[in-house]
Amino acid sequence: MTKKLKNGISHRKVHLWMVIIIVIFSGTAVFSTFRLTGTFMSIIRASGQNSELQKAAYELMNASDYLTEQVQRFTLNGDEHFLKQYFTEAFESKRREEALARMDEVNGTDTALEHLKKAMAASVKLMDQEYYAMRLVIDAKGYTDYPEVLKEVELSEEDAALTPEEKIRRATELVLNDDYYEQKDRIRKDMQESLDEVDKLAKETEEAALDSLTRDVSVASVAILIQALLVFFMIWLTSRLVIYPVLNAVDRIRDDCPIPEAGSNEFRYLASAYNKMYKKNKSSIEQLNFKASHDELTGAYNRAGYDFLFSNLDLENSYMMLFDVDNFKNINDTYGHETGDRVLVKLVDVLKSVFRDDDCICRIGGDEFIVFMVHSGGMHRKQIEAKLEQINSELENTDDGLPPVSISIGVVNGKYAKDTSNLFEKIDIAMYESKKNGKHTYTFYSED
Repeated sequence: MTKKLKNGISHRKVHLWMVIIIVIFSGTAVFSTFRLTGTFMSIIRASGQNSELQKAAYELMNASDYLTEQVQRFTLNGDEHFLKQYFTEAFESKRREEALARMDEVNGTDTALEHLKKAMAASVKLMDQEYYAMRLVIDAKGYTDYPEVLKEVELSEEDAALTPEEKIRRATELVLNDDYYEQKDRIRKDMQESLDEVDKLAKETEEAALDSLTRDVSVASVAILIQALLVFFMIWLTSRLVIYPVLNAVDRIRDDCPIPEAGSNEFRYLASAYNKMYKKNKSSIEQLNFKASHDELTGAYNRAGYDFLFSNLDLENSYMMLFDVDNFKNINDTYGHETGDRVLVKLVDVLKSVFRDDDCICRIGGDEFIVFMVHSGGMHRKQIEAKLEQINSELENTDDGLPPVSISIGVVNGKYAKDTSNLFEKIDIAMYESKKNGKHTYTFYSED
């Protein structure tokens, strides 16, 4: 045995080599951190761009729905205020045109832009039918001051010969019939295809960034791991008082648990800081958890989500609707619970297609659903009735292989309620009347 081995390895040399190696791997870790930061920022930018593109697509649909709402209100009550709002949106606000312009500014969105342009073209085409309906109302009411574009609309001889009341009915039919809603559905379909393309583009961008992020994480992980092992070895050479708390902490982190605040003063401080971040992170995850507020089967708000929405409801400007599937137990008994579940999913899909994006759909029981129509203080009752009749009509369609179903509905205008508790009492009364009248119907609560 040589003298060097007999006397042992120099601790000073070992320490020197440890410092040199740690500096090398620390530099590697710092470099990797900068790369990770750059990659992460790329992902954030891609996410922000995706959000802007989605916002543009939704903005076009919202603007189209706004025009629909105004023309329907005008044809129903002839109020020139809605006529003015319609043309303010169409020729001054121009949200649809702005949505197209925003998407056109982003590179690589040609396919998504093409679908959005199709939706825009369909929306513009639909305006011809809306112009015609508005011209019928104008003739029926005898208005003389109205937009120049409507003066160019010529009524057919048959429609021109109608009485004022018949013109109003004809106009209402044009903007509330099945053909009109089929055109709206086509606009939504084009918009959804545009959104799908946006998601595809975002996914490709994010996948490329994530691949780079994965490589950088691997390098950083290796550097940090080797550096940690060297640090642990140096700590073992100087003191065994720290190694056991560190190992215990590593095990607890792997098990996703807080770190025991034990060991040296420095380590206690580190454990305390980690536990604060751990608790904060856990709290944030719980708050952002989608499943905490949504029904797993249908995607509607669950009872927890309903309670939150209900407690914050603006009664004066909201409608509350209670939906109950008629004879749902017979469906489960006859076709099986799987079919029953599919019927509930279909109901929610129909509700989403009929109501606005701002409206909230909640599942509060097995086959009981609540819909909050918010910001609807000025909505006409006939508009709501048309939606409810459309829902029952679509649920009777068996093209999807599901049995026909019907629903009973209770409707309450929030302005009739003193508070939320009183509102629920009134919705129960309206639902009772619907059930009493033979189901497959709807009842509006009345104070009379």
